[in-house]
Amino acid sequence: MGLSDIAATLETTTTEQRSRHVPTVDDTDVSLRTRFETHADALPCAPAEAERVVEAYGSGTTVGDSARAAGVAPVTAAKVLHRCGEAGVNPLAPEARRIVRDWLDGQLSRADALALTRADESEFALATYLETHDPIDPLVEAVEGALTDHGDASVAKRDSLAETMSSVTDLQF
Repeated sequence: MGLSDIAATLETTTTEQRSRHVPTVDDTDVSLRTRFETHADALPCAPAEAERVVEAYGSGTTVGDSARAAGVAPVTAAKVLHRCGEAGVNPLAPEARRIVRDWLDGQLSRADALALTRADESEFALATYLETHDPIDPLVEAVEGALTDHGDASVAKRDSLAETMSSVTDLQF
């Protein structure tokens, strides 16, 4: 059997060619607001306000300034940023967060947990929200580019202050 015989057989068995590639979905043209609207029920504020919080925070402003830009309370802005995957909005140290988790698990009374964390009521309430609400994965992916600018601003700030910071080698006697 030669190549011409094989080609003739292929022509009779294959009437049309099917595309066998992996389909790709590119939704980079979808706005943040549209993505927030999809998860509006899980957000602590309206999608338009959440979009303004993320954009302001991503440009390097503080949580408080981002809240003012969006017209929401700073606690609400912190909640939005948490739901979008920003890890730096928890007002409590790791040990205090463990105490909040112990309270949520019923191992401590609220009064004891509040006293042990040394947090005020609003800090304790925010920490409780952060412990009981996970980031929303589609929103984490959606704002990834918007929040990376904020991280770059923090790195730039740290680098500009590098001369004022001591290092481990400075502690040698």
